[in-house]
Amino acid sequence: MSGWQTVIGERSELGESPFWHPHENQLYWVDIRARQVVRANVFMGTTERWDLPAEPGCIAPAKSGGLVIALRDGIYRARTWGGTLAPLARFNHDPDTTRFNDGKCDPLGRFWAGTIYEPRDARRADLYCLDCRPDNGNGGKAQVSLKAHNAVIGNGLAFGADARTVYWADTTHHVVQAWDWDAAANVMKRHRVFHQFPAKPGGWRWDGSDPGAYRGRPDGAAVDAEGNYWVAMMEGARIAKLSPAGEEIGSIDVPALRPTMPCFGGDDLQTLYLTSIGHG
Repeated sequence: MSGWQTVIGERSELGESPFWHPHENQLYWVDIRARQVVRANVFMGTTERWDLPAEPGCIAPAKSGGLVIALRDGIYRARTWGGTLAPLARFNHDPDTTRFNDGKCDPLGRFWAGTIYEPRDARRADLYCLDCRPDNGNGGKAQVSLKAHNAVIGNGLAFGADARTVYWADTTHHVVQAWDWDAAANVMKRHRVFHQFPAKPGGWRWDGSDPGAYRGRPDGAAVDAEGNYWVAMMEGARIAKLSPAGEEIGSIDVPALRPTMPCFGGDDLQTLYLTSIGHG
């Protein structure tokens, strides 16, 4: 594996939700704190930034063009870059304490997004699925379903390579959960702990003064063609590789103490991209 390279010279304050757009050959991600969607032509070294009215937690490409964007209070659709944000669904959570965070589309085209409970003192984060497909049984009108709950910081959403498993992490509790999944019926069952990472040692400091004492906690994730789960380890300066059985079978050191989410990209999907927090 070749070494890490910086895609662009500009830093993101809180980079998240990267995806490779195969039709545009561009890399997209969000900068949550800057309230921006960013896209980069990695071959030309050019970057565009789109200012938004609130923090974008995650994004995904829409089948007919444009983007689906989860903002603090709901999920929106923009048909063009920089275009009007049309609400697809709003939610009952309190936007003063809760916002959307990690999310992506499943293999059948439904958009999933989890929330973060910002006081971080209770398990009030949820995982939702939004189905706007023409054949969704509701005439293409948005259907929202609650898929999981009882987390503090919802992260690590991913789907098994065989579309039979849903993964979702709670960063605060260092745990990745899994469910068996009937993708066509969108039914989850047999909830279990997929992998439990060790807790942060008492007195550990994020400045990296003793990096060997802590290996990080799970943030965003991606699944490869072999079904392995690759998860960015916040404050661990690494990406952990978990087998479909939940065993840690590899680890890649990264040049950022606070990596946030990996994704596979490039024409052959053989390039691993990674977002991070800018000051880490």
